[in-house]
Amino acid sequence: MSYVLAASAEMLFTELSFVDRVRAIHERGLGVEIWNWTTKDLDELAATGANFTSMTGYIEGDLLETDGIARFLETAEQSIVASRIIDADRLNVHGTGLDGDGQAIRPRDTVTVAERRTAQDTLSRLADLGEKHDALFMLENLNRAVDHPGTPFARAEDTIELVSSINNPHLQLNLDLYHAQIGEGNLVELVRQALPWIGEIQVADVPGRQEPGTGEINYSRIAQELDVLGFDRVVGLEGWASGDSNAALDAFVAAFTI
Repeated sequence: MSYVLAASAEMLFTELSFVDRVRAIHERGLGVEIWNWTTKDLDELAATGANFTSMTGYIEGDLLETDGIARFLETAEQSIVASRIIDADRLNVHGTGLDGDGQAIRPRDTVTVAERRTAQDTLSRLADLGEKHDALFMLENLNRAVDHPGTPFARAEDTIELVSSINNPHLQLNLDLYHAQIGEGNLVELVRQALPWIGEIQVADVPGRQEPGTGEINYSRIAQELDVLGFDRVVGLEGWASGDSNAALDAFVAAFTI
């Protein structure tokens, strides 16, 4: 296999301080992923020597509203500066701003054709920002049924359409297969379809959002497909441990080791 394995310090080893969570994942030889960088001591995290494969790439704003677009791009640029402290490779964004509980700040059930064009323009400007600063942003799909109701541009179908239409290497997909299984399914074909634009694949099992082997997804089959496709980017575990975090990481590594 040629892809890099990583895990979220937000969801594992939760009994530890955040910097010790980072150390624990790093000591396993895995990349480390974080969310809101404004709540972290980035210098302290950088001192761990961990390989930070992704972090949140904006703090406020959205793709559609005039004030939201301005804030989205402003905090995206701030995130680029922050990412350099920990040398994080990828900056993650969503279809709208999310609150501390992961809920859409400006929920909406539908978007118009004109609004879709607005979102496309916003993301094109984001890609240009990434190109200017040699940074990589990723647009993540989410599920609306369980975790993120009211989030526009949530389905993988939406994120693929938007990213592929912009076709700028500084904007790629964070293809989250946990969310896609809930919203769409057909994961192997989805990976094949999205492959040219994927910067990272995130995983967790369904139901429960825990490590592979706790639910219905055959992640070993997906790992085989990634190997056949020559996928060489990041596969990140963004899920809770069903019990011990080290055991959860063992199951994750086993599922994705070819």
